Amino acid sequence: MENDELMKVVTEKANLWLGDGYDEATKAEVRRMLNAEDKTELIDSFYRDLEFGTGGLRGIMGAGSNRMNKYTVGAATQGLANYLKEAFAELPEIAVVVGHDVRNNSREYAEIVADIFSANGIKAYLFDSFRPTPELSFAIRELGCQSGVNITASHNPKEYNGYKAYWSDGAQIIAPHDVNIIDNVNKIKSVSEIKFEGDKSKIVIIGDEMDQKFLTAIKGLQLSPEAVAQYHDLKLVYTPIHGTGVKLIPASLRNYGFTNIINVPEQDVPSGDFPRSEEHNPENPSAMAMAIAKAKEVEADLILASDPDADRIGCVLRDDNGEYVLINGNQIVMILLNYIMTRNKELGRITGKEYIVKTIVTTETIKSIADQNGFKMYDCYTGFKWIAAVIRDNEGVGRYLGGGEESYGFLAEDFCRDKDAVSAISLMAEALAWAKTKGMNFLQMLQDIYIKYGYSREAGVSLVRKGKSGAEEIIAIMKEFRANPPKQIAGSDVVIVKDYADLNMKNLKTGEITKMDMPTTSNVLQYFTEDGTKVSIRPSGTEPKIKFYVEVKGSMKTNADYADANNKADAKIEAVKKDLGID
Repeated sequence: MENDELMKVVTEKANLWLGDGYDEATKAEVRRMLNAEDKTELIDSFYRDLEFGTGGLRGIMGAGSNRMNKYTVGAATQGLANYLKEAFAELPEIAVVVGHDVRNNSREYAEIVADIFSANGIKAYLFDSFRPTPELSFAIRELGCQSGVNITASHNPKEYNGYKAYWSDGAQIIAPHDVNIIDNVNKIKSVSEIKFEGDKSKIVIIGDEMDQKFLTAIKGLQLSPEAVAQYHDLKLVYTPIHGTGVKLIPASLRNYGFTNIINVPEQDVPSGDFPRSEEHNPENPSAMAMAIAKAKEVEADLILASDPDADRIGCVLRDDNGEYVLINGNQIVMILLNYIMTRNKELGRITGKEYIVKTIVTTETIKSIADQNGFKMYDCYTGFKWIAAVIRDNEGVGRYLGGGEESYGFLAEDFCRDKDAVSAISLMAEALAWAKTKGMNFLQMLQDIYIKYGYSREAGVSLVRKGKSGAEEIIAIMKEFRANPPKQIAGSDVVIVKDYADLNMKNLKTGEITKMDMPTTSNVLQYFTEDGTKVSIRPSGTEPKIKFYVEVKGSMKTNADYADANNKADAKIEAVKKDLGID
């Protein structure tokens, strides 16, 4: 679209927001953008409508059709309400759960969502304040609701907020409901179609009672109470990074039997401004800096963290020299799955129906662990809605032991259908207590996994490309990799190319093309080399970035080989990044 044509479209859309139905604060913000000499903000705010995708909405807060605000949230909710009334027309009453995180405007948006549902004759259970995302999933199932909405932007920068829609099984929405909801949201063409005036008689406030039910269910996951009793006083530093985890995670750790939980007071304050954390994604070392400082002060055994909506877990181990080492999401999933599988075998709970789940971009070492221990493993797309879909498909047939993804998400239970830092952190602390009974610290337990099942090392690179031009650049990058795939990566021939956009897997040595068995297509590319290197490329569905996932293989025979294996792997990862042009 030429600049003059783009400005005409943008200006026309902005002027619509000066009409009836929009509040004065919104109109003032739109006028400011229209009158500004630099039109960049105006273009970014109106060049498109904020897309209601398969994961809901996520965007920068502010006035405009491409921003998170009461009107984009309202249109999403009205569209969802319209579809719920179609899908559950036979029910005497439709019910939903509405939750939110600590971000600025989250409570306001949650109340607007509850009002709109109630105005449409739908009963809305609204949490009395912020809660971890997984508790919303749990509450949908516990209350027998048909849907749910959580207002959260997870670990995105503070200017963002988001809207996540859930179905009756407590999972984020997939086909066919995702497409049908999107169609209904897209039909909302005017703010006048949104029923903002709520029916308070249909809004029910929930809180502490649901918390206790959730915590009790999580306590039921415990596998080693005797180990916790023996090592109950492990020094556990925990930070919620200003987020919702402060509500339930310390309580869950105490529920498990741990008595020495050390907080980071400055980051215990719930705040959408995240005043004491430059980063609030626990996969970034800077987000863990204050917790590491506290750990050094008290000589803690383990550092645990949750992201702002408490669905992702961060973990820092103490090594043999007393230094604190941040482990990645792949390692977190490996440790937890290895612990859960091992303990189930030790406790004699294996029936042959057990299975685990990982995502396609998560380390292949997990498959080695599953194969060597006789457990079935499923690979699925990135995102816990796909892990939840595997659980749903195996309902009454298999027993779910756990699943996770490299982006620091893990789910140990099937009574919740979204990643859960509350249970993951509780089990991670328990796994350390269990390791202690085996004469190991956490790092030694991780090394033991590599020795038994094969060494791997992973790295992620995210190229951030904001705004309209950034979105176009991400499309161009994916197009280039599809048109010109690398023949070699870090000196090793590429032998397999998987393109999930058409579900074709091509063997470059034989020329054979086979179809992959996946529930739908996805904009993901993968390259596998002769020496075991795996590279995955995908645009983020929630942030303005394209992600590269690199996994390389190595060799470890003893614990003493660990440092050398890491150094060699890091050098190889750098070579991979250089070959891909992302170093």
